[in-house]
Amino acid sequence: MKLLFKQRYFSWFDRYDIYNEAGQTVYTVKGEPSWGHLLRVYDAKGKAIAAVKEKVLSFQPKFEMYLGNDYIGSISKAFSFFAPKFNIDYNGWQIDGGFFEWDYSIHSAARGRIATVSKELWKLNDSYVIDVNDPQDALCALMLVLAIDAEKCSRRK
Repeated sequence: MKLLFKQRYFSWFDRYDIYNEAGQTVYTVKGEPSWGHLLRVYDAKGKAIAAVKEKVLSFQPKFEMYLGNDYIGSISKAFSFFAPKFNIDYNGWQIDGGFFEWDYSIHSAARGRIATVSKELWKLNDSYVIDVNDPQDALCALMLVLAIDAEKCSRRK
């Protein structure tokens, strides 16, 4: 299953539209006023189903993931000199990124590749393609991409 992740132009807060391969909106992501990033994920019917919240009082950038109101895990930036590294506290998942922070691979020791993420270059807004092996992992893979994009956005400010 492929998800196309596109940031909306000229949005005061972070807003993203997530499409499937047929061009149908699967999720909408809306940033909310908060101390640190707070991104809510809505399904195609407009129901809030998940959230990614930045934990602002931490040494390295850290984001907590919620399904509904239930905490399911976190992702935090790990110190590294070259390729970006992240620590994931969710289902034994790990993530590896390329030097330019355009491509990522999400995998699990138990299940192998979960998803690959690639940034579409030469776009005016942030656009990614998330290729997920199991459609049931799509929402959690999306939340990891949202956290990584929010962390990169914070660095650019």
